[in-house]
Formats: sequence, C-alpha cells, structure tokens
Amino acid sequence: MSTTLLKGGTLINEGQKFEADVLIKNGRIEKIAASIDGGEASEVIHVEGKLVVPGCIDDQVHFREPGLTHKGDIHSESRAAVAGGITSYMEQPNTKPAALTIEELEKKYSRASEVSIANYSFNMGASNDNLEELKKVSKKNVSGIKIFMGSSTGNMLVDAQRTLEGIFQLDHQLITHCEDEATIKANLESAKEQYGEDIPMRMHSKIRSEEACYLSSSFAADLATKYGSRLHIFHLSTAKELSLFRNDIPLSEKKITSEVCIHHLWFDDSQYDTKGSLIKWNPAVKTAADREGLWEGLLDNRIDVVATDHAPHTLEEKDNKYLTAPSGGPLVQHALLAMLERASEGKISMERVVEKMAHAPADLFRVEERGYLREGYFADIVVVDPNANTEVTKESLLYKCGWSPFEGETFKHKIDRTYVNGNCVYADGKIQSDVSGSRLTFDR
Repeated sequence: MSTTLLKGGTLINEGQKFEADVLIKNGRIEKIAASIDGGEASEVIHVEGKLVVPGCIDDQVHFREPGLTHKGDIHSESRAAVAGGITSYMEQPNTKPAALTIEELEKKYSRASEVSIANYSFNMGASNDNLEELKKVSKKNVSGIKIFMGSSTGNMLVDAQRTLEGIFQLDHQLITHCEDEATIKANLESAKEQYGEDIPMRMHSKIRSEEACYLSSSFAADLATKYGSRLHIFHLSTAKELSLFRNDIPLSEKKITSEVCIHHLWFDDSQYDTKGSLIKWNPAVKTAADREGLWEGLLDNRIDVVATDHAPHTLEEKDNKYLTAPSGGPLVQHALLAMLERASEGKISMERVVEKMAHAPADLFRVEERGYLREGYFADIVVVDPNANTEVTKESLLYKCGWSPFEGETFKHKIDRTYVNGNCVYADGKIQSDVSGSRLTFDR
C-alpha cells in the first residue's frame, strides 16, 4: 500500500482546529505533525486551505440488501456514503429476510465484505420470538440489537411485554425505534374518518404524533432504567422527548443516549405541501418548534449523535397518496454538507459537527480505533473544500433511487476526497476504488 501525505490542511479534531500534516501508511494514520517531510511519502497531496476531518460514522442506515435492492444496495449506497464523507455505517435489520437470526445477520456481513466501499456493521433485529437468538449476538463484532417499538416491516414489531423485559436485560447495546403503535392506529383511523382515502401528507406529523413518540420513548427509557440497560434511542423528532435525556454527565458515563437525524434538523411540517412524500419519514418531520428544540438538545448534549436514517425508495413508490407512499428517503451523500451549511450560518461550530458525526458515535458504540484523527488509528479521513460549492442535482446523485430531498440546494462546502482504511475511495467528484471497507469491531 502506498504512503500518502496530506500536506498543509486545517485539521478539525477533538474540539480543536489547527494546521498540520497527516501521514497515512499501511491503512493507518502514521503521524500528525506541524510539518512532515514529503520524502517519507510515495504520494503528497496538497490540501492547503482545506479542512481535514475524521470520517463520519453513521449509526443508522437502511441499504436495502437483501430483498429490496431495487431501492438501493450495499454497493450503491456505500458509494454515495463515501462521496458524502461517511466512512463507516451501521445498517438496520429490516431487510427481506429480516436479520432475526445469526445466520441471516452473517450473510449481510459476508456480502458487505465483497462490495462495501465504507466500513460496516449490521444490527441484529429483535422480534417477539427470537430472544434466545439475541442472547448469542457478539458484543465485539455486532454494533447493536435493534428493537422496533413501533410499526415496521415483517415480523419486527416488538410489543409483547414479557419479551421486551427479556430484551432489556441483555448485556448488549440496545437500539430502539420508538413510536406507540396504538396511538398511531387511533390517529390514522381518525384521519380516515375525516379525509377518507385522500389524507393530506401534512397529516403525517399528526398521525405519527408527539404523543406517539413520547409514550414509546419514555417507556423504553423506563425499561432501561429499571434493568440498567445500555439504550440508544434513534431519531428523536420532538422537543418533548428531550426531557428523557441527561446532559449533566459526559457521554462516557451515559447508559441512555439519543440520536437526531438530518431531516429532523432541516425540515418542518410547513414543507409537506411542497415536498409531499419526499419528506415523509417515520418518525414524522414535525413542527418548526420541534426542530428548534432538537437543535437546542443537540447543542446542550442531551442529544449525543447526528445520523441520517438513510432509507431510499424509488420515485415511483414515493409518488403515491399518503396511505401507500412509503416513509424514508436518501441522505448519506449530503448529510455532512448539510451540517456544515448550518455551521457556516453560525448554528453550530464545525468542531461540534465533527464531534456529533464522528467522535460521539465512535465513543457511544465503542468503535475500535476510528472516529478520530489519532496516530495509530485507521486512516478514515475526509478532506472538505470550504471554498467550493456543491449543487445537488439528479445527475450528481450516486443513490440507486436517483433522487434526493435536497435537490435544488447549493451547499457552501464540497467533499474534496475521502479515505477509507488509507485508500482514497473518492476524489475529483468520482469514486476511485470500489471495495475498501472493513467490518467494524467494538471495544466491549
């Protein structure tokens, strides 16, 4: 493997911004110093005036393989991820078949080892009847156990009290999607009574309501408190849920943690009339006040991680009425750029963006030797040009689904190049290498 020197960049890492050179050797960061002799490298890349940051770790994606590959697959969506500065991802189990057994889970790992450009981990899925299988899941080699405490695909809604009690006693990283199913069903029936089959898209935030989210999130937090579980609650969408989380202790001491996704920080319910199903997610995009509350929670550390919940569907699938249009959308290619856009507006510092998208997910999941620019760590590195724009057009998208909710946006930064395990996988607007990812491991 060649030795690469990134010369003269501005590093953003561990709360600091400083100029330094970075030497990459044998897939790892060999040296970080104010000045490194270029003679030590077989390749010198001048990155003066550009930002050098650790690769983002996205703790929630749906890459749709197996069984749903007309929407996306591990290869196509990992290409989009590295183009967006995401060098590692944790993928969810609600594929077809769902990853409800060790055997099905390992099939996904095997496939990723063949085709993933980014580093990968796959969560094991919980159901009402696979508790014994969950007990076998490796803490070292699997990122977490995913529990859908709200409607989902297949046999993945976990609503049996006895099963939940058993799952929350497992010694593993638990992850939940929290929406109360009974509340959602009642709200949906009410909307049908009012609108028939023509429910407006804007009703999504009323159907999958604040109450549905809070009831489920608070129930999960109570179970975790009762059993001392390590619980990470995915994609908060309401300001009310913030009361469930602490910011008076560091992340390293927290057992109950939370995540917010790009779409809940960017969009609000006033945009349903113009963007329609393109911003239909579960949990729903809610009010502008909720969005601002989530920003507040992110900045005061009640929210620990920023992720995407990347979940592509085809435009044909999305182009339907409310009752049949699926929830979810593609985001990995522009998530870092969207956060840097808010940083350029003064909403958040660049140091905090790096913290919430790289450092914090590494710390929360205890990812080994990634998420930081440190000597000896794997060289997962992103170079960002702060003086070049990125226009989001259909032609520029690498998603298999071929669309983005950000189409028409122009971001004030550009991903210049991305390294995964020391390999340059993306540069000059093009994928440079088709397979470079490794299986993530965890210090547990």
